[in-house]
Amino acid sequence: MYPRFARARIEEALSDTRVVLISGPRQSGKTTLAMDIAADKTPFLTLDDATVLEAAINDPVGFVRGLERAVIDEVQRAPDLLLAIKNVVDDHQSPGRFLLTGSANLMTIPKVADSLAGRMEVIRLFPLSQAEIIDSKSQFIDRAFAGEKPIANHVWSCHVFVPPPVLV
Repeated sequence: MYPRFARARIEEALSDTRVVLISGPRQSGKTTLAMDIAADKTPFLTLDDATVLEAAINDPVGFVRGLERAVIDEVQRAPDLLLAIKNVVDDHQSPGRFLLTGSANLMTIPKVADSLAGRMEVIRLFPLSQAEIIDSKSQFIDRAFAGEKPIANHVWSCHVFVPPPVLV
């Protein structure tokens, strides 16, 4: 697994916020990163599993009842679950209760955006950057603000951009 720069921000958010949402486009690594952060210490529930999804949709309150901490993957598939999570984290306000993953458009649903306002930190995860691929922190922004010229990186000459396929 590639090291993700967003990991430190997610772990920091989990230390002081009740609910953290990793949001981003498909195939950006949300699930992989959440699984890695959860490791073996936190239950991992994916709403890609039909049985888990059915339980979350049919009884959202029962689904989260008794969960001290959990990772819930693809939470946008059961938006009513967020109101149940709100109620649980209001009753017990310890940080790091839920780590959620969801698509980039999850926060555009009014019911979702309102239900966890003030209780959730959203961290956007983008596809892998070149710096993450080579496991090297980029200095581009620091150099730009310092008025320095960017340094050419040999990685750029090694990778050829291939546009994504067009779906018809």
